[in-house]
Amino acid sequence: MIDVLSFGLSTLALPSQFLRMAPPYLALHIPDGFLNLPVSLFTWVATLVLIAVCLKQVQRDYQERAVPLMGVCAAFIFAAQMINFPIPGGTSGHLLGGTLAGILLGPWAGSLVMVVVFIVQAVLFQDGGLTVLGANIFNMGLIGTFGGYYLYRAVRAAVGFNSWRGMAIATVVAAWTSVVVAALACAIQLGLSGTVPLGIALSAMLGWHVLIAIGEAIITLIAVSYIWRTRPDLLFDPPQTRTALPRPLMPR
Repeated sequence: MIDVLSFGLSTLALPSQFLRMAPPYLALHIPDGFLNLPVSLFTWVATLVLIAVCLKQVQRDYQERAVPLMGVCAAFIFAAQMINFPIPGGTSGHLLGGTLAGILLGPWAGSLVMVVVFIVQAVLFQDGGLTVLGANIFNMGLIGTFGGYYLYRAVRAAVGFNSWRGMAIATVVAAWTSVVVAALACAIQLGLSGTVPLGIALSAMLGWHVLIAIGEAIITLIAVSYIWRTRPDLLFDPPQTRTALPRPLMPR
């Protein structure tokens, strides 16, 4: 009997008796059949509830001028995810973008952007399964956007809200943490589903994604720094300066 196990961006066929012995690193994009029904249903419900809340908040609070920015942000994140950066061990990682979307658009609109990105990836590029799309959106989109944004805001407030240094430290910490937490959530879901022993899932996912998260942090910092220096008014939480900035596209 041969079982197929996803290894990062590739697929490896192993005899079933070796699956529990091998030290795999599993991808964040969960394929169909890797989660059992209770775990899959739980993530679908959590995801749909959060999407409904996001839609309500965006319709109530955001200005129409924010819609083009959401489209541009979605296009940028989608394109950036196509670029892979090498990781030791012969694999590669790519931007998730949840924290970047949260910093640019806020947690509500940013989450909707990530939902669209992952739906397009799953439907058009088969990047992750359709039956587990709720889990993939929850792990890579909603955790990164909500958790990443609020962690970014807390760190930035503590270090220096209106300084580039405060923004840079907050961005790096939030982006790195968002990937690691997403990997942790994915590992727990795989372990609870019985796809792979929890201990192996945790060590494999966290072992590689602490490195992939460094790339996420660097890319996010480069993007946010560029906007900070050129159009800070486009940030959801722009720095306050003595010179009045243009009115932001979205409410604070």
